[in-house]
Amino acid sequence: MSEIKTKPTDLSINEFLMNIEPEKRKLDCMELRKVFDSVLDEEPVLWNNNMIGYGTYHYKSERSKQEGDWPLIAFSPRRQHIVIYIMPGVNNYSHLLEKLGKHKISSGSCLYIKKLEDVNLDILKEIISTSVSDMKRIYKKAED
Repeated sequence: MSEIKTKPTDLSINEFLMNIEPEKRKLDCMELRKVFDSVLDEEPVLWNNNMIGYGTYHYKSERSKQEGDWPLIAFSPRRQHIVIYIMPGVNNYSHLLEKLGKHKISSGSCLYIKKLEDVNLDILKEIISTSVSDMKRIYKKAED
């Protein structure tokens, strides 16, 4: 069975955030953490030295034998964007994305934001909390 390579670490999230460049992206990620913390009860964990994840669920791929633990939601500073990983699939929230502001999406779970000031933080909070609630509901059913 194939093992997932992305795993939680014990490394400091604050140290990770302080080392993000450029400065604007660092400030946006520090603020984004506050946004996540304001709507979620889960404690954040640094995954693979580059992704801040909240909560976990155990998944098994339907297309391969891969399985493992993964955050319910996460974000990561990348070269061009901050990526927010919406695990139930970003397209499930198109009614909210219409009101979010300037962003891009993938066909899977990625929501790309260039600058935090480009988006409506209240809508982003709703996407975050709703997607985590959806994941908890989906994976509770899978455990039953």
